[in-house]
Amino acid sequence: MKHIILSIIISTAVVSCKQSPNKNSELKTQDSIFISETKTQPLHDSAASVEPVSTEVPKTETPKGSDQSQSFSIEPIVKNYLVLKNALVADNDQEAANAGKQLLTTLKNVDINNIPAEKQKEYKEIADNAKDNAEHIGDNAGKIDHQREHLASLSKDVSDLIALFGSSQKLYQDHCPMFNDGKGAVWISETKAIKNPYYGNQMLSCGSVKKEF
Repeated sequence: MKHIILSIIISTAVVSCKQSPNKNSELKTQDSIFISETKTQPLHDSAASVEPVSTEVPKTETPKGSDQSQSFSIEPIVKNYLVLKNALVADNDQEAANAGKQLLTTLKNVDINNIPAEKQKEYKEIADNAKDNAEHIGDNAGKIDHQREHLASLSKDVSDLIALFGSSQKLYQDHCPMFNDGKGAVWISETKAIKNPYYGNQMLSCGSVKKEF
């Protein structure tokens, strides 16, 4: 019996010894796979770090209305007005009539779509009144008193346009205290020196500078 038990123990020992190398081999294989995965991980990180970076520059949208504000100017209107005003300073009703017609044409040629949207309504109200005054002055050569009555209203229109849009030209708002039965009236001038368009040579220096633009 002792011999049989001893034989079983020896056989078990031999089998265990034969299986051990296989287990070690499996462990080594698993370790090798783990190491391999660990080593290959930086490759993924490296690949991610060299992904192409977009160099496209985002487009900047141009604010609406910026081009419109640059395309409109009141300078042609002011230029025509100054010719008309100087004609009345010189008591020249025919030249004033011609200047009135030119100013009316200039006002009619303004494209309202070139004016910033937020100023279109106010411009149209001023321009409609200025057209009416320019037309009356243009149609009334020989009636200089009537032309001067419309100059008072037209000068207020031009003053409002300058206040609304500004001017690159140095301008002055002058005041005559005697015109319209002492109610007074303003006019716009390109010079600081007073030259009254409401009385011409009768009272050329009557008036004063009220504002500079």
